[in-house]
Amino acid sequence: MLEPLAEAGYRAVAVDGRGQYESDGPDNQQAYAQGELARDVLAQTEAVGGPVHLLGHSLGGQVARAAVLLEAAPFTTLTLMSSGPAQISPAQQQKVKLLSDALAVMGMDQVWAAMKALDPPEDADTDGEELRRRWLRHNPAQLIATGRQLTVEPDRVEELAAVQPLPKHVVSGERDDTWAVPLLDTMAQRLHAHRTVITGAEHSPNTDRPLETAAALITFWDQH
Repeated sequence: MLEPLAEAGYRAVAVDGRGQYESDGPDNQQAYAQGELARDVLAQTEAVGGPVHLLGHSLGGQVARAAVLLEAAPFTTLTLMSSGPAQISPAQQQKVKLLSDALAVMGMDQVWAAMKALDPPEDADTDGEELRRRWLRHNPAQLIATGRQLTVEPDRVEELAAVQPLPKHVVSGERDDTWAVPLLDTMAQRLHAHRTVITGAEHSPNTDRPLETAAALITFWDQH
């Protein structure tokens, strides 16, 4: 999705959070507390030379929200993509518990194999070595700590709505099993936010429909 954003004149920067893929992180779960990750966002914004249009996907949306609630001045707009108002759905909470329990007693490679056995992809081509390689470079402490955070996140929509005059944008696919789409609709209304639903996309519109998602972002950003 970065290419069409850049072609539209935006300097697009994607960040691996601490302990994720190409960003190293400590083995201490406390290092991945939401406040720590939010302060990382503020530091990264300063490093790239804000103010910036901030976008967070899923867990990243809740971290982005926390960063804005700490300090809103560095941000021109905030986009929450497939990221709900509070904790994830009960079914997803159960999956997080299973993952955390597995990570406590198994290696990352073993957990990957178990996940694929329990939930094989419909298209074998999506189960590539690249996804496995990315998974293996995550820090287990990060996965456990942030997974737990997703199961206990409080509703902070009213706090965020009070951050003015920051323009807000809620984006999702037309289907989502992490936060129900009607819940995201209501959140957008509570935030008085612009709302975009990407046709044909699910929890990751950025990968399901990258061009359409980029176009929606560009339209919103161009207005601010």
